[in-house]
Amino acid sequence: MACTSGMSLRAMEKSLIASNGFLRSSAGTVSHRLVTPAPLPRHRVSRLVTEARVREIFMPALSSTMTEGKIVAWSKSEGETVSKGESVVVVESDKADMDVETFYDGIIATILVGEGEVAPVGAAIAILAESEDDLEDAKKKAAKLAGSDGAAAAAPAAPEPAAPAPAAAAPPPPPPAPAAPATPGKVVATPEAKKLAKKHKVDLAKIAGSGPYGRVTPEDVKKAAGIATTPAPTIAPPAAAAAPAPAARAAAPAAAAAVPLPAGASVVAFTAMQGAVARNMEATLAVPTFRVGYTVTTDALDALYKRVKGKGVTMTALLAKAVGLALARHPIVNAACKDGKSFHYNASVNVAVAVAMDGGLITPVLKNADQTDLFTMSGQWKELVGKARRKALSPSDYTGGTFTLSNLGMFGVDRFDAILPIGQGAIMAVGSSIPTMVAAEDGSFGIKRQMQINVTADHRIIYGADLAEFLQTFAKIVEDPEQLTL
Repeated sequence: MACTSGMSLRAMEKSLIASNGFLRSSAGTVSHRLVTPAPLPRHRVSRLVTEARVREIFMPALSSTMTEGKIVAWSKSEGETVSKGESVVVVESDKADMDVETFYDGIIATILVGEGEVAPVGAAIAILAESEDDLEDAKKKAAKLAGSDGAAAAAPAAPEPAAPAPAAAAPPPPPPAPAAPATPGKVVATPEAKKLAKKHKVDLAKIAGSGPYGRVTPEDVKKAAGIATTPAPTIAPPAAAAAPAPAARAAAPAAAAAVPLPAGASVVAFTAMQGAVARNMEATLAVPTFRVGYTVTTDALDALYKRVKGKGVTMTALLAKAVGLALARHPIVNAACKDGKSFHYNASVNVAVAVAMDGGLITPVLKNADQTDLFTMSGQWKELVGKARRKALSPSDYTGGTFTLSNLGMFGVDRFDAILPIGQGAIMAVGSSIPTMVAAEDGSFGIKRQMQINVTADHRIIYGADLAEFLQTFAKIVEDPEQLTL
């Protein structure tokens, strides 16, 4: 990498951290290395050696959608020595828990973000000293970072020009509601705030933090201890207007969120996975969708399942294989529109299948579902489900899906609608197969097992006829399923 004179070492580190890659997998987790810049030109080496004796460990980007991470556990404590390639911390991303490795030998001088706390991608979470001689410098750097974090959190936004104060003084605004800690029973505070609290014997649990995510800052502790601090400027609220300004209307939802909760209610913060699901669901509301339902007779599929179940084949694999074959014949349903101006046909058929998890939802992907044989696919699916339950999926396991399958039939649900995932053209919702009275063409009646299929599609690229033809093909495959075993 060439180094331009206008880029600092830290900027280069953050740039590379944001684009880091997966290096290797270990039992139950996925390992990441905290990547640092390539060597700089020789004429700057002497300066680099001095600067690199104290390094920051950053919150890495563990997935393309990750904006922040939660520290699950530190594998190393302050003062412990770490070696290059050794896991130092477990981070909860929006998809899984992952071990993060260090790229350097050194000593963990200071941990800036404790267990249960959250930090944005690229933020410093710990300071690494090269040797014991550098510990003092490392701790000074940690204190400086903690101080700047607290100051930034406590600094008020620049006020706009105030309207003339009304004749009668307006009542003071109510104090903000205390922020809920990231983990029940755990206080989130900066290292400097913890030191001040210990020094002045202040109970952190009784302080409402003003920092990001309710983090207690040094300023909060000083206020609680009665230590004089620079008062923040206050502005008298403007006189009420006949019509609310746009800014006031925008702030209305936030004001509504501050309404006191009913007695006995409690607030539970989203996990990283729940937050990611919420953001994706909100983003998909901008896509115009429509839904088409279809009834499929499953007697032949149920009979096939009974024959191959003993060989490890699952119903999910049978459905995914049927979807894959149908998508290969109707590539428009496997296409996607991402910019609202064009769409693209995907080169492969990758079926993502929804898996419910404790506190979230994830969609592992069965790659090349139209070409992979049924028995191999069943083995792959069992492995993916096991990794999902352990929160050990790697990005290659849950990215690249071109169509999503959501099956609630095992719960007895007869039909439901699914929300279209971002970046895909359609999603299929599968209900349970139940005995149904069916009239034959000759007027006779009989009992057949049938299931309801509902598909939600992006109407910008997929039209009603496209989806109807796809569902007809899928139904024919399910009703004559011997081709699934070929």
